[in-house]
Amino acid sequence: MKRVASAVLALLLAGCGSGDAGSVLDMATTTSVRDSGLMDELLPRFSAETEIEVRLLAVGSGAALRMGADADVDVLVTHAPAGELELVEAGELVDRRPFMRNHFVLAGPAEDPAGVGQASDARDAMRRLAAADALFVSRADDSGTHRREQAVLTAAGLDPAAIWSNVIRTNAGMGASLQVAGERRAYILADVGTFRAFRKRIELVAFSNPDDPELRNVYSVLRPNPEGRDLNVEGAKRLADFLTAPGTQHWIGEFGRDPDPLFVPLLLDGSSG
Repeated sequence: MKRVASAVLALLLAGCGSGDAGSVLDMATTTSVRDSGLMDELLPRFSAETEIEVRLLAVGSGAALRMGADADVDVLVTHAPAGELELVEAGELVDRRPFMRNHFVLAGPAEDPAGVGQASDARDAMRRLAAADALFVSRADDSGTHRREQAVLTAAGLDPAAIWSNVIRTNAGMGASLQVAGERRAYILADVGTFRAFRKRIELVAFSNPDDPELRNVYSVLRPNPEGRDLNVEGAKRLADFLTAPGTQHWIGEFGRDPDPLFVPLLLDGSSG
């Protein structure tokens, strides 16, 4: 039987429905994917096509990767490439398939007291925030977004563990953290999908350049190594095939257009992860 790593996972699974062994699939994904609304669009299509019920667990990428490595879920979607590749090389995860991308945005109040709008790139923006001791919301939850925040801070010559005094650490998902940033009129690093889903209610402005390579955000579907583990391997393969299929890639490219899509399908535009 799959090990349940924590009481949190047990609570998330409780009340999610039941089914025959092959008809239920436990999937860990990021809160950014859930909060953008994409899975509400895709998973009912998958279930209608396959008759497989998907039980969705929305956590940070770090937690999702740990669940996958421990075989607590059958399949996962994350956006932490370095961590993914490390676990694939260690043999804990297999079949990594980058299938879509978007970008991170550095957002904040329109009045922009730290002058982030004049920054040349994400590194410069972080230095300006530090110099101004600006109010900044960090997820601080080992999510893909938090890992990218730390990487940009490090590249900017700042210590991610002790950056500046006015940092609010939420230890929460992307949507909840954006709401805190809106309420406090603070800056925040967010994925563009969740930011656009929340921007009307939080009234923050995106300042960063979407073409900044430091802010590229790639999502991949992966599976735990099935050797010696009780997993729904066939269901996980079918979900991975579904996410990378031309029809699904088209839906991903059309999701949330206004006019640009929230996600760019990697397997239609020739990009790579």
